[in-house]
Amino acid sequence: MDSIKMACAALALGLLGACASPQDKAANAQADAAKAQERVANERLELVNKYQKCVKDAGDDQQKASACDSYLKAADALK
Repeated sequence: MDSIKMACAALALGLLGACASPQDKAANAQADAAKAQERVANERLELVNKYQKCVKDAGDDQQKASACDSYLKAADALK
């Protein structure tokens, strides 16, 4: 009988330990949000770099340079 009580107590402690506290959940959510913001910032930087390269490659050709605006608009959309 004592071994059953001990097993139940160990099981209860194990289940309680497996539950994350609200603080843990909030910290995880905050870390996930920071990672998502970092990915967006990296994508924006990549789009701006593509825009700058496109404008440089276009040189004096206004038609080619205006085609590069899609990179800039995409970067602005990620703000």
